[in-house]
Amino acid sequence: MARTDIIRATSLGLALCLLPACSLRRMAGKTIADSLAHGSSTYARDDDPELVREALPFGLKTLEGLATDLPRHRPLLRSLASGFTSYAVAYVIPESERLEVVDVLAARAERDRARRLLLRGRDYGLRALEVRHPSFGAALRTNADDAVRQTTIDDLPDLYWTAAAWGSAISVGKGDMDLVADVPIVERLIRRAEALDETWDEGSIHEFLITFESRGAAMGGSLVRARQHYERAMA
Repeated sequence: MARTDIIRATSLGLALCLLPACSLRRMAGKTIADSLAHGSSTYARDDDPELVREALPFGLKTLEGLATDLPRHRPLLRSLASGFTSYAVAYVIPESERLEVVDVLAARAERDRARRLLLRGRDYGLRALEVRHPSFGAALRTNADDAVRQTTIDDLPDLYWTAAAWGSAISVGKGDMDLVADVPIVERLIRRAEALDETWDEGSIHEFLITFESRGAAMGGSLVRARQHYERAMA
């Protein structure tokens, strides 16, 4: 090792020794969080759905532990929002539907679990948005149009995942009228995402809007618009 390398390594070692234990922990946590948040997309690419199903809860709890020390780490919050939403939609809701024909009470419990997981995902999405837009969640309830108008293209993934989590929670929790009343907020979020970049993630926004518009005219939906979003998603 060259003399300059020895001096550099020694200086780094001394600097680390002088840092408080909490600073070292935070530095290590941030490094791990960056790695895990960046690598979370590997779940989506895995060809073994059962392996993903079993691994996701552990991964999500690991990320949550890191979020305690890094409450404003945006990629980490984004991964939690997408992770809880994806897990609930891909695994918990289908399980509730399977149970519906054999055990109504168990199916209801599973739907309630899905709703709680989705609201957890929504809250992480809102926290991700609040990194750049303080009090965004409160502003949404005061004046949603003004709140979403402040968002930019950098916020698009968080707008999408927050809307996806919130909208899915409403869908599985139809008996909760307070939650159903949030439909206009969900629409503001996803419309803003659409306005920022309708092509994001290979048409994911239009795929969301197909379902959103298919809720029927009485609920403010439109089968004509659903068809238009289908055509855009295919394009």
